[in-house]
Amino acid sequence: MRADGTSREDLNVLAEAGALEHLAAKMASLDTPALLRFAVEDLFPGKIALVSSFGADSAVLLHMTAQIDKALPVLFLETGVLFPETLAYRDQLIEHLDLRNVISIKPDDEQLASEDPETFLWSSDPDRCCEIRKVIPLARALEGYEAWITGRKRFQAATRRSLPLFELEERRMKVNPLANWSGAQILGYLDAHRLPRHELVARGYPSIGCIPCTTKVKPGEDPRSGRWRGKAKVECGLHTRPLDNVLDPAGDVSSKHAA
Repeated sequence: MRADGTSREDLNVLAEAGALEHLAAKMASLDTPALLRFAVEDLFPGKIALVSSFGADSAVLLHMTAQIDKALPVLFLETGVLFPETLAYRDQLIEHLDLRNVISIKPDDEQLASEDPETFLWSSDPDRCCEIRKVIPLARALEGYEAWITGRKRFQAATRRSLPLFELEERRMKVNPLANWSGAQILGYLDAHRLPRHELVARGYPSIGCIPCTTKVKPGEDPRSGRWRGKAKVECGLHTRPLDNVLDPAGDVSSKHAA
């Protein structure tokens, strides 16, 4: 039994009705850094990774993580079509926070050569583009982990308004420590800790993805409205279904997700 009343056995009943809400309720009394520390050190020691885009708000979770364990795995999806400013920001934050285990995850070269040789798949089939550049690579990278940490927040978009602190995928937990943070809290934390900012934020990009699918956001729009503008798409696919079943037991792409 832990000091806050939560035991490792709590995880064994997470699939039961109401169990996630029960765990979230236990965590409600903790501030975000304490919740994150509990997830990293007590719930999933050695079996959890932070997935970071090194985007507009990423410095908040990366800073919190660095206070816990500078060697915690940080998985970065290097899609091959990111803004150079994002790559520069990644390098800046690695040095500033002394992050010691940032792992760049890249799409499969053969799959890119087969399906997107001209780097134009984003125009004809953006869902498949995200699938081969983000979803499949991350599914492979997360093999062996029991949990992963995301930086998603409820205020970002309508699709995230009910985002919980904990989400159980089929075989893996997803932890969303910043779920209930506001935009003002994010800015306050960045200011309080004098954290570097992504260069594109000041240029009107509050949510930053790949170059072809990211545009500036107009006043009054939600922060993610600049992603896939004009297309019937609001998420890249990392959070629309469990990543557990993207790959088959041998680590290959499951037939139901294959092209």
